[in-house]
Amino acid sequence: MSKGKVYLVGAGPGDKELLTVKAVRLIQEADVIVYDRLVSESIMELIPEGCRLIDVGKNVGNHPVPQHEINQILLREGLAGGNVVRLKGGDPFVFGRGGEELELLSAHGVDFEVVPGITSSISVPAYAGIPVTHRDFCSSLHIITGHAKAGAELSIDFDALVRLHGTLIFMMSVSTVGRIAEGLMQAGMEPTMPCAVIENGTYAKQRKFISDLAHIAGTVADNQVKSPAVIAVGKVCSLSDRFDWFGSLPLKGKRILVTQPKSKASRLEGKLRALGAETRLYPCIRTDFIRPMEPPFADYDTCVFTSTEGVHSFFQWLSEQGKDVRAVADKRFACIGSATAAALRDYGLSADFVPTVFDGETLGKEMVSTGFVNGDSKVILLRARIGTADLTGALDAGGISYLDYPVYDTNYVDHEAIADLDCWDYVTFTSKSCVDGFVKTQRREDFTGVRALCIGKQTAAEAAKFGFDTVIAEKATIDSMIGVLTQFTE
Repeated sequence: MSKGKVYLVGAGPGDKELLTVKAVRLIQEADVIVYDRLVSESIMELIPEGCRLIDVGKNVGNHPVPQHEINQILLREGLAGGNVVRLKGGDPFVFGRGGEELELLSAHGVDFEVVPGITSSISVPAYAGIPVTHRDFCSSLHIITGHAKAGAELSIDFDALVRLHGTLIFMMSVSTVGRIAEGLMQAGMEPTMPCAVIENGTYAKQRKFISDLAHIAGTVADNQVKSPAVIAVGKVCSLSDRFDWFGSLPLKGKRILVTQPKSKASRLEGKLRALGAETRLYPCIRTDFIRPMEPPFADYDTCVFTSTEGVHSFFQWLSEQGKDVRAVADKRFACIGSATAAALRDYGLSADFVPTVFDGETLGKEMVSTGFVNGDSKVILLRARIGTADLTGALDAGGISYLDYPVYDTNYVDHEAIADLDCWDYVTFTSKSCVDGFVKTQRREDFTGVRALCIGKQTAAEAAKFGFDTVIAEKATIDSMIGVLTQFTE
C-alpha cells in the first residue's frame, strides 16, 4: 500500500475565521484528522462527514494520549495511506511540539507538509486591544513558555528578559504566573509594569484582566483564570482599553444556538459571530431535493416559491433536464420574501411579486387582493412536500385553483440533547420545522425560560406551544433577527 501524507496544520487561536485558506482546504479533503483540545468546536464543524477523527486532546497536567503515542499514531496513519491532518491549536511550531512529531515521520520516509497557523501569542493580545509591538513603547517581542514540570524551577533567564525592554508574552503560564512575576521583579523590572491576562482569547467568552506586575498573580487567582490563557507583560498593555475593539462588539458574551440547516446557517452564524456572539451550529432539519420529479410547469403561468430550497431544487432539476431559464420565459414568479427573491435572481430572474410581510398567509392573501392572481390564473406551488396550510388556505378562500407540487423534503436531524441549554441566551428559529426538529432532540417537554429568536409570527407561535419565551423579528429576514438582538444590548 502506498504511503499517505501528513499535514501539520495550525488551527489558530480558536476563531474559525482566522484559519488560513489552505488549512480549510486540507480539513475538507482529509481522510483522517488527529486533533487537539484547543481546536475550537466551530472549526470542528468544518470537518466533512465520513472523515475519521482521532482525539488526542491534552489538558494541563492531564495527557490521556502521551506525546510519544501521538507520534506513533501519525506514523501509523501516514504509512496507511490517505491524507492525514494533524490539527493543532495555534501554530504547530510555536510551543506546539510539531518538530517532535515530524522527527518520526522523517525517519520513516513519510511525506509531510507544515501549514502555519496564527499563533495565540500575537492574535490573543490583538483581540484584547494590545499591539505586541509599538515603537513608542518597545523594540522587541519575546515569547516564552512558563510551563514547568511539577516541583521544577522555571528555565527562564529573567535578567536577560528585563534587559531587553521588550514585550513579554508568556504561554502556558497560569499556574506559574506568581513565580514569573517574582522573577521579573527580582531581576529589576518595575512592580508597576502593566500586565494583561487574556483567557479564551478570540472566543466570544474571552475574558481580559489588566493589572501590573506586582498584582498580576492576585488578579489571576481572584478571577479564577484558567487555561488557555496568554499573559502579556509590557508597556503596550496600557493601550488595551483604548484599542479593545473585540470587547466592545454589541453581542460580545452572548451565546446563541443556530438551528438552521447546515447549508443555510453560515449567513446567520457569520453575522452573529461578526458582532461578537458565541455561536453553535445545531442544524435541526435538512432539506433533500426530490428526485426524480416531473413538475408540469409548462401548463401553468404563475410559479410560487416559498423558500430558497424550492428555487434551487426546481432550477437545478431544470438544468438536469438539459434546459435553462428560457424554458420559463413566459412565467410569472411570486416569492415569499426577499431571500427567496434573491435566490431567484441567482438564475437571472426577478420576482414579479413579493408580499409586504414574508409569510405564507400574507403571500396568499396579497396575491389575491392585489389581483396578481385571479380565477383565470394557473398557479403552481413549488415547495416542500409538507408545506404550511396558511398559503393554500388563503388561495382557497380567494377561489384560486393551484397545483401544490413538492420539490424537496424537510427531514429532522438527530442530535444529542444540549445539557446546558439554559446557559444559552437564545435559540434561533427560522421556520416551524426548525422548532419541531429542535424539540425532538431535547429530553424535556417544557422550554419555559428558554429564549427563542423567531423569524416570524408563525414560527413564534410554534415555539410558544412548547413554552419558549419568544422574540419575533420585525421582518422575516436574517438582518431583522440580528437587529432585534443588537437592540436588546444597547
